[in-house]
Amino acid sequence: MTLDASKVRVAVTGAVYAGPTSATAPTSAVSAVPATYNDLGYISEDGVTEAYDEDVQDIQAWQGGSIVRTLISSSKATLQFTMIESKASTLELYHKGSTMESLGVNGYKIDVKTPNVVRKKYILDVLDGSTHLRLYVADGEVTERGEVTYVNDETIAYPVTVTCYPVNGVVLTKYSDDVNWGYS
Repeated sequence: MTLDASKVRVAVTGAVYAGPTSATAPTSAVSAVPATYNDLGYISEDGVTEAYDEDVQDIQAWQGGSIVRTLISSSKATLQFTMIESKASTLELYHKGSTMESLGVNGYKIDVKTPNVVRKKYILDVLDGSTHLRLYVADGEVTERGEVTYVNDETIAYPVTVTCYPVNGVVLTKYSDDVNWGYS
């Protein structure tokens, strides 16, 4: 077994972007993020969690009771993160189907509506020094929203879970500019 510390990566910093379903896909880990995507700003110190939830069913043989096969009956990919900037792109993402309205010198308002289905494209950039990892979700939707708490010693935060829907069987694409990533 060969161990190689140069292949150990840390998600030091990064960014999460959301764009309309008509937005252009990235072409690499370092290609420019198209202007149609909104940077969702600061994400909480917990970062972003990429998760997979699968329901499986074991097929048991009559002879000996051995498990001879496992079927995946459902599979779901998600990205979970907590936005901590209060701005139009984060509030509109959190309040699905609601739109921020400027009141000029008097600030803004958002009429929080009953949530609608709002599908978007997402880009997650992860940086470790000069090494870039990019996750691209071609079809995603905020399917879970955590509580927003207003208290004097905590940041106002907007926790969300984005479900990644498959497009031609692909739930997300990972790009890296690290020539050692994924090989040997």
